[in-house]
Amino acid sequence: MARPCSVCVHAKRKAIDTALLAGESFRVLSQKFRLSTDALRRHQMANHIPQAMAKAQEAQEVARGDSLLDTLATLTADATRIQEGAEKKGNYQAALGAIRERTRLVELTAKMRGELESGVKIQVAILAAPEWLSLRGIILAALEPFPEARQSVIRAIAHE
Repeated sequence: MARPCSVCVHAKRKAIDTALLAGESFRVLSQKFRLSTDALRRHQMANHIPQAMAKAQEAQEVARGDSLLDTLATLTADATRIQEGAEKKGNYQAALGAIRERTRLVELTAKMRGELESGVKIQVAILAAPEWLSLRGIILAALEPFPEARQSVIRAIAHE
């Protein structure tokens, strides 16, 4: 008969499960609850954490995200109000500051909603790059003595 999970039978299992769901490190939990990091990993990997507890944690995270989005909406409204007031008074420096702040808040809101990725992506059209054109010429020149191989490479390049 297999041994029971040492985390499942631990006296402080609920606290351990809560800490695991919160993302606390295995090393810290291992020391705190006198369990091996392997036992903690096995417990988590075997999905021994009660589903109700995991769903409650997920609901808390969603509520926290909604609260943050509400706060951002309030801040955006405040920045809009400040911008409009500054424009009415002819204080264009303050109006530009408010516009910058609104821009930052819109960007942050979009990131939180998953509408905007936070990494920079660069696409390079390699077939038009001078380096590729030069390399292609060198490859084709090197294949001159091997007409079948040269034709095979030309066909392969043409299909790209």
